[in-house]
Formats: sequence, C-alpha cells, structure tokens
Amino acid sequence: MKRTFSVSASATLIAVSALAGLAAVGSPASAANNAADSGRVKNVIYMVGDGMGRTHVTAGRERFYGADGRLNMEKLPAHGYVSTYSVEKNSGQPGQADFRPNYVTDSASSATAWASGVKTYNAALGVDAKGTSVPTLMEKAKQAGYRTGNVSTAEITDATPAGQMSHALARGCQGPVYSAAACQDTAITGSPLATSDLRVTPIADQIARNGTADVILGGGLSRFDTADEKALRDQGYTVLGSPASQTVATKSDLASAAGQKVFGLFNKGNLTVEKSKQDNPSAPQAQEPTLAEMTKKSIDLLGSGSQGNGFYLQVEGALIDKRSHANDAAQTLEEIKAFDDAVAAAMDFARKDGNTLVIVTADHECAGFNIIEKGSFTNAEAANPPVNVDGGNTANNSTPTRAGGNTKDATRSTGIVNGAGSGDPHNFAPATFRTPDDAAGVQDGSKDASLWLTYLSGNHTGADVPIFSFGSGSEKLQGSVDNTDLFSIVGDALRVS
Repeated sequence: MKRTFSVSASATLIAVSALAGLAAVGSPASAANNAADSGRVKNVIYMVGDGMGRTHVTAGRERFYGADGRLNMEKLPAHGYVSTYSVEKNSGQPGQADFRPNYVTDSASSATAWASGVKTYNAALGVDAKGTSVPTLMEKAKQAGYRTGNVSTAEITDATPAGQMSHALARGCQGPVYSAAACQDTAITGSPLATSDLRVTPIADQIARNGTADVILGGGLSRFDTADEKALRDQGYTVLGSPASQTVATKSDLASAAGQKVFGLFNKGNLTVEKSKQDNPSAPQAQEPTLAEMTKKSIDLLGSGSQGNGFYLQVEGALIDKRSHANDAAQTLEEIKAFDDAVAAAMDFARKDGNTLVIVTADHECAGFNIIEKGSFTNAEAANPPVNVDGGNTANNSTPTRAGGNTKDATRSTGIVNGAGSGDPHNFAPATFRTPDDAAGVQDGSKDASLWLTYLSGNHTGADVPIFSFGSGSEKLQGSVDNTDLFSIVGDALRVS
C-alpha cells in the first residue's frame, strides 16, 4: 500500500497535548533570568550503544587498548547499571494490579521507556502498553525552546531514533510503502484505526512533518520520498542529498552544511559497518560520515543556533546491535570503537562547555556476548554439558548428575571461527583477536590471540546494561536505575519534567 495521507499540524499537536503550559513553566529563557539557575545544565547529549552490554565494553577495551586501558566512555566519572525490562501488551505500569513484565526488551519499548518514562510492549513507540500516546523528551525540549538533534547509524525511522520523534503502535510502520498489518495492532486497539490517527501514521511521515528534531542525521533515505522532501523544505530544513531523487548525502555535504535545521541521510538503508569501509576505502559507502563526525557536526549546528537556550541531542551507535545479532565479533568490535570515538567527540565539547550532561548507555544487551578462556570452547561445541565436579556434595548436586561431559564434539566444531573451518555451518567455535598486549606477529583468528569471544544466541538478553555519565546530574546515575528513571533524570536536567 502506498501512503496517501500526511500528518497535519493538528495531529502532531495531539501527540504532545500533555505539554500544555510547559513553555511558560519550564522555559530555559525564563530560567536564564533566575540567578538560582547559574551553573545549570544547558545541554544534554544522550548516547546509546544499541545492544551494548558490559561485556561489549570490556571486549572493546581489551581489543583496542589492552588490559590496562580504558574506552573513552569508561573515563566518565559516574558509572552504574540500567534495568531494561518491558511489559506485555495491555499491561499496567509497575505497581499497578494489571502489571505484567516482559524480561527481555526490544529497542522500541526501551526507547519509549527513557524518552517517555513509561513501560510499554516490544515494538511500541511513544505509546504506553495500552496504546495511549505519551509525549517524548525531545518533544518537551523542543516546546521549551531547546534546539534538538537525532543521530543514528541505523535508518532514522528505526526504533531508537524514532522513539524520540514518533508515536506508533508497531515499529515496522516506517514508510513509504506500508501495509495495515505493519501499522495497526488489533490486540491493542481492538479494531483498526482510521489512517488519520497519528499512531498508525508511518514514522517517516511523522518525522518529516512534526519538526521535533532540528538536526536529523543517519540512514534510511528509502523511507522518505518527494512529499517528505517538500514537507522538510517547507519547514526550513536544509536537505542534504535528496529523498525525491533518492540521492544519498555524503560526508562532504555534511562538512559544508549550515543552517538552523539540517536533514541528511547517507545511505538508503542502515549506514555501512566500519570494518567494511576500512576494507574497501574506494567504495562509494566510504563517503558516509563516521558517527563521530556526525556527532561533532550536530553539536556545532545545535550549539551555533541555541542562542543561550541549550540543546538536547540523542546519538545512537546502532550497528553494535545489528552485528551482534549476526554473531559477527569482528564487526561488532569495530562498531564499539566507532561509538566510543563519538563519545570522545561529545566529551571534547562537554569538558570545554561546562554546562553539558553526557549520558552513555545502551537500550539492551544483544546476543549474550562473552569472553572465554584462551584455548577453551563453548557448550555449543561440546559433546556433553560440563560435569558436576562437586557432585559428591548433595547440597550442590543436580539430578541427574552429568558424567563424561565437557569434551569437544569434532563434528560440531572445526576450530576457531576466524581460522580454518569458519565456513562450516556446524562451527560454533570462538572468534579470536589480537590485543595490544599480544606479542608482535600474533594475528586475528590465531589460537595464540589473547581475546576469545563467543555469543550465547542471536537475540537480545535481559541483562542490565552499563551507564556512564559526566556533568551535573550524573550523581543520580550511579548504582542501579531503571530505564524509565532516565526520563525524569534528563527531564529534570532540562527543566521540562
């Protein structure tokens, strides 16, 4: 089905009706006149390593900096953990009688949790678990007079960036071609909604018309068309490349971009993984900007037009998740490094600025990434599970006890995955990588490489994710918090709660 409607200004206002009076109460312009506001946070940079668990961080550190090194994100002073569970469809919120948790979230429900402060079902964006639209932090910030930006290495209509700029019953409702089944959910609505309802309007339509983000950079050009480009230009956006002609923007376009509003998409789909660009420097995809370059340019654009009011910027390193789903350790590691380089770009600004809160976290862990002992193997390669070595103690014994386990099954594993046998579909063996601590001459894929990595699955897990922060308000992010707490913490920092 080709869409035949657009999001009207009135429809957009429906989604943020709960913000009535916010500008008068929480306006940074009025707050700036209050002496008590001196030293307040003016800017928030919220950075999401999609799918990045604690082991992703550890593996990235050891791969690129060695055992005694640290990633840029690890240098931020406040550290903590975030719980990420979602809820079932039609569930109430925590503490309510009809609350029903789902212990493994997806990116959409997680994005809604920190952007709107409510638990929702997997695949939902900007609505609670019963389908009611809820305002987002970026909408609140925009209405309160802040400049706003949204950057991703995924399609900009994908769950994490879309969670700040849209309201959808199903994350697959991206556009421009869509089906009713991709946009509606009768388990939530009870019956199909009219196409004028914002919650079943394709996400690309919403993004191109609601003006929620002043700077939009990422992938997903194929989600937008001629009507979207006209809508953007009518609102004063400088459009890099062209949705109408499906001409992607380039890093050169980005470097020369100027103006209060900039829209630039550098690939028709997700951006290209860093390892591919490194291996093919002459390919057209090598003209895509890095996440660090997009982050720095966004900060420059938003800061130059903030007129003292400040800005709210969300930055996503999306391909950590997508390469973890594929169990591709080599590309996962490069995406962690690319995301961490973007953290460095944000911190360069924040340290000089002195009024910026930087938050670095993840939406969920992906694939059960693990670091195993050098020379060992995974249970997926074993002929039998490990034995119960303490089975003689009845308090530690399980039924039945395992005998003769923990031996490698030669038919299921032919060696380390980066070495000989990597093309064998039965090969579940570890991927191995050299680190700065290895002797000269040790190569990736060698049994002598010191970093041995494995995956548990091809899907998300329910593990808590790390959070690192810098600036006023970061003291609230030490220890353990829930992802919905991030809504109020960032909202308080921006004075839009």
